[in-house]
Amino acid sequence: MSKFLPVFLIWCVAVFPQQGPNATVEPSAEGASPCEDFYQYACGPWLAAHPIPKEEVVWGRFDELAERNTAILHEILENARPDGGGRSTVTREIGDYYEACMNSALIDQRGTSVLDDELARIAQVDSAQSLLAEVVRLHMQGVNVFWGFSSAPDNQNSKVMLAEMGQGGMTLPGRAYYFHQDERSSTLRTKFLQHVAAMLVALGHPADRASAEAAFILQFETKLAEKALDRGQQLDPTKTSHKMAVGELAKLAPHVDWRAYFKAMNAPPFQTLNVRAPDFLKGMDTLLADAKWNDIRTYLSWHLLSDSSSALPTRFVDLNFDFFGKALQGAQEIKPRWWRCTRFADAELGEALGQAFVDRTFGAAGKEKMLAIVHEIEVSLGQDIRQLPWMTEATRQQALVKLSKLNRKIGYPDHWIDYSQAKITRDDFLRNEQRLSAFETARELAKIGKPVDPSEWDLSPPTVNADYRPQHNDINFPAGILQPPYFDASADAADNLGAIGIIIGHEMTHGFDNNGRRYDADSNLRDWWKPVDDQAFQRRAECLIREYSSFDAVPGIKGNGSLTLGENIADNGGMRIAYMTLERLLDQSPGSRDKRDADGLTPEQRFFMAFGLSWCQNQRQEVARNRTLTNEHSLPRWRVNGTIQNMPEFQQEFGCRVGQAMVRAPACRVW
Repeated sequence: MSKFLPVFLIWCVAVFPQQGPNATVEPSAEGASPCEDFYQYACGPWLAAHPIPKEEVVWGRFDELAERNTAILHEILENARPDGGGRSTVTREIGDYYEACMNSALIDQRGTSVLDDELARIAQVDSAQSLLAEVVRLHMQGVNVFWGFSSAPDNQNSKVMLAEMGQGGMTLPGRAYYFHQDERSSTLRTKFLQHVAAMLVALGHPADRASAEAAFILQFETKLAEKALDRGQQLDPTKTSHKMAVGELAKLAPHVDWRAYFKAMNAPPFQTLNVRAPDFLKGMDTLLADAKWNDIRTYLSWHLLSDSSSALPTRFVDLNFDFFGKALQGAQEIKPRWWRCTRFADAELGEALGQAFVDRTFGAAGKEKMLAIVHEIEVSLGQDIRQLPWMTEATRQQALVKLSKLNRKIGYPDHWIDYSQAKITRDDFLRNEQRLSAFETARELAKIGKPVDPSEWDLSPPTVNADYRPQHNDINFPAGILQPPYFDASADAADNLGAIGIIIGHEMTHGFDNNGRRYDADSNLRDWWKPVDDQAFQRRAECLIREYSSFDAVPGIKGNGSLTLGENIADNGGMRIAYMTLERLLDQSPGSRDKRDADGLTPEQRFFMAFGLSWCQNQRQEVARNRTLTNEHSLPRWRVNGTIQNMPEFQQEFGCRVGQAMVRAPACRVW
């Protein structure tokens, strides 16, 4: 509940000079040559025309689409908001939630009294039993303390859901924020101390006490972070798969009565679970054993306050934004309340709010066209696998079986989540948040021991994103991203394949990236690669690691090619597979290859331009730095240029020569 919501937003039109294939292309109006900096060439006009608004931290093509989607959601919520008769159950749920969120006057009037009962319970924590009871209450409310507990497919038997423990309890975005010693990191930790103290003073603590408590919280969370997995390790299934009996967990962290915890969380009975980060739980257990009760109470109170801040009076919302928005991401102004409440509604009631969104934006014709594109991309990926010179036949056949079992989720789920068990009122935003968190926690835990539901989604329909889930071997494309400029049912192959087609190829390639390839055709974590194929893959992956580690991400910081390897493999593979698809479709339509658009672009050139334009994004330095340190995706400029450098087809179409920046020799290629 506490996290500052990053921003999305706006439309653009770009004009390109006329050009022909296999000829040197003239620089853009901004002076960028496509062969020296294709990202600047494609995006320069857009970037210059779309500076970042004060309330935003990034402003790009994905963001402008998300903002349009948010406007549609806002209209749906405003129409659902009046408390009149005749509203359906779903309309009442989203309307009452939105009304409670928008009633800032009532929230300000109540102050922090909404936390009094829980703070009083925390104040009574003085034993292992009372601590466990309070952790259960906080976890049910969605408050992030000590560890996380949920469900996930069993890595050794992907058809069954398994209980899963993960690391948690840290306020800052990632492990790196507690340990990096550069000036920016040190400044952020100082600002974090000031933020925690200011929040506690606003709660009513004396200034001296608040400062001391802030210092303790940073110290305590730093100790938690010492044994935590970093982002790259969290993405590696071989480092997060530790199946063990409940009794083994008890030996790992003996100061927690785990059986009592699982029972109090109303989890179904189970004997085994996956522990994603055993060393973290060991370290956490040591901290619990050594900590004083007053310190533990301080830690619990802080996380209750911080994680509840979005539903508290304005002064807490503003303080939260000052750190998570301004200091951490560089935003200058907070987004308006209607925008934040709309995004909260999508986060908490996505499959209720999403029903009306789908009706307005994504019809049967769009889904049919999208499925046709997906099929063509699958055909190309199959061709690519069959043609790979470095893969042995035995491994190749297993890769093709995995591709044949790919599950496709397009637009929206077949079955919607029913939120009716969660009480939603018009006059208590915080309680709504807590009850919806409890509902979602119970829904997730109820899956333990049951068959995996392959039809379930993890993205809400309005989301401008897509993903691949290796434990399900599925691609997910919500209706939110299936809108212009990424997908248009009336557009031709070059435009659609250059935008959404490359993203489809990207998600499919994730099934065969450095982490996805570890799962077999049945989504089980199993090494199905011959040693010679594994070695060949690693050599090709090392090329990408070196390439992306050479890019200047932000001043003083290079890209992290190891952290971003999976996404870079998917970007490069997605580009190649989508281009193969375009060439095949052009071959099937005589004369289409020779057609140029009004700007003189060939279909292949429009394909590459659509790709470049997809990633146009202005972003604040703070965001660029944060993403470089903690995010598995390369920054937009390098997602474009890094991929283009490895595409001889691009270089041929735009007349690029060896020695120019967009020509990497030798090129990197995995898929």
